[in-house]
Amino acid sequence: MEKAKVADFMKKYTMILALVLVIIFFSVSTGGKLLMPQNIANLIAQNAYVYVLATGMLLAILTGGNIDLSVGSVVCFVGAIGAVAMESWHWGGIAAVALVLAAGLAIGGFQAYWIAYVRVPPFIVTLAGMFVFRGLSNVILGGKTVSLKNAGFIKVFGGGANCYFPDLFGSGKVNILTLIVGILICAFYIVSVFRSRSKKIKKGYETGSFVSEIIKMVVICAVVLYVTYKLAMYKGIPTALVWVSVIVVIYAYITSKTTTGRYFYAVGGNEKATKLSGINTNKVYFLAYINMGLLAAIAGLLTIARMSSAQPTYGQNYEMDAIGSCFIGGASAYGGVGTVPGVIIGATLMGIINLGMSIMGVDANWQKVVKGVVLLMAVIFDVVTKKQKD
Repeated sequence: MEKAKVADFMKKYTMILALVLVIIFFSVSTGGKLLMPQNIANLIAQNAYVYVLATGMLLAILTGGNIDLSVGSVVCFVGAIGAVAMESWHWGGIAAVALVLAAGLAIGGFQAYWIAYVRVPPFIVTLAGMFVFRGLSNVILGGKTVSLKNAGFIKVFGGGANCYFPDLFGSGKVNILTLIVGILICAFYIVSVFRSRSKKIKKGYETGSFVSEIIKMVVICAVVLYVTYKLAMYKGIPTALVWVSVIVVIYAYITSKTTTGRYFYAVGGNEKATKLSGINTNKVYFLAYINMGLLAAIAGLLTIARMSSAQPTYGQNYEMDAIGSCFIGGASAYGGVGTVPGVIIGATLMGIINLGMSIMGVDANWQKVVKGVVLLMAVIFDVVTKKQKD
């Protein structure tokens, strides 16, 4: 019984422990530079697309370990459409954003149809999409870079040095608004945890240890307050962080609190049994991949805003970052297992490894080697623990 508890604890918190160890290692190795306020802000801005894409990729993986190889090319393609619409067709920012989102949904729906209803393997459909949309990106941009001059768009989607929420309570060295936001987030989280626990007790549901719940709350609130304090010491809350936070909260709620969210887990656990229970599994697959198109569009907007331009090379290896974040964050290669918070931990771990090695001056090729090894270890851990359970 004790062994089972230890195994369950390790399965649940391995990546969190790994993240803590990696942060400590790079903090020491970089002489504390890793945790400088500017570097924390850069970590968020540089990895915003990873958080968005990995959240969508999780839904695809939940349906049975399936992946979407086209997202990097789709990000480039829709970003190119948005940039050309604003700079060559002289569209306003709102119209261009609407066009990009519509394009992402159309691409996602097109690929989802072949996967869900014709049952072409996702690997093949999205591999084809990877080539098609990369080529179309070059066609739209004419092989050139399109620079963005729409300052409003760039600021809203988190590009440039001034894309931070202004401090409404002064203009001193510390951004008071950011500190207040951190405190409010912690207060809301604590209230929601106690409310959820109270509801479970009233309904007679099993609840976890109260002490472990308190420890978890203390740790999470400490992390939130620390990050917001560091951001307050720099320029405040990046606008890109708001987009990421909104998406993470929405999808965490969908996957953990809604019937539709549970369908993704059910299909990944046993598709035949799910179908026999009356659930339309084709629809579940369709939702997973059309959703991936939508989030790829949002990632495209964040990417061109951060770069203040669109290039045919944007989005390369984005799909690998998203897939790696999911598996490192605890998603199962077999499907049916994984959470949005886990994916965020996985994406953060990869981001810190990248940032830490960059600060240390490690060659980019060795950075890829390290990321590959971390990903392999995470999947091996998943496979081994699954075999032990069986």
